Amino acid sequence: MATFVLIHGSWHGGWCFDRLRGLLESAGHHVIAPDLPGMGGDEAALAAVTLAGWAEFAADLCHSAPQRPVILAGHSRGGLVISQAAELAPDAIDTLVYICAMMLPDGMSRADFKRLEEPNPAFDALISPTPGGHGTRITGADPGAVFAQLSPPELVAQAMARLVDEPHGPRSTPLRLTAERFGRVPRVYVECTDDRTIPLSSQRRMQAHVPGARVETLWADHSPYLSRPEALAAILTALA
Repeated sequence: MATFVLIHGSWHGGWCFDRLRGLLESAGHHVIAPDLPGMGGDEAALAAVTLAGWAEFAADLCHSAPQRPVILAGHSRGGLVISQAAELAPDAIDTLVYICAMMLPDGMSRADFKRLEEPNPAFDALISPTPGGHGTRITGADPGAVFAQLSPPELVAQAMARLVDEPHGPRSTPLRLTAERFGRVPRVYVECTDDRTIPLSSQRRMQAHVPGARVETLWADHSPYLSRPEALAAILTALA
């Protein structure tokens, strides 16, 4: 049996993995799905968040995992965190899994990659800066239509009601990765075909930028833990 450490994406929390957690735990695995520190905090808390701090947090969870193998999975922006964590602690991680996530090369930030993507006005219209400018929040109408359009409506409504402010710092920080550390951890990329947040074209651009990941394809929106939890759990459990 494995330990799955699940790192959530922007504006979300560890709660987004609740359905997936239940499936993995029912198969006998251990699941750790925390809220990242600083999420939803005031301006001072948002300003204090760094990608390095989040990576250390995730690496510590992997070091203290109760059983091996340790599978570190990140959703969406969580991909930045798991990449940097693998650079810090490659010996504590058996596999990295990017769930329609940011898989970027050394020296590139999320903000840098945004400039390489096709325009996504529906997604951009959802986002506003926090009053102090240290983060962003979701203020646009019907975010579920962008984040989770294929998911059960009642679950989408519950999830959208729980979104919190996202710190700005990690998305603007370039990754610092080496072949000797990050590069030696096996990677799996779970691409989601109907993603309206990180479209499939962007997911495949990242796969080209950071080659070597095994690719699994799901017919899913940006929230496969809601729209396709059983299929996602099957991919993950196969890695164990």
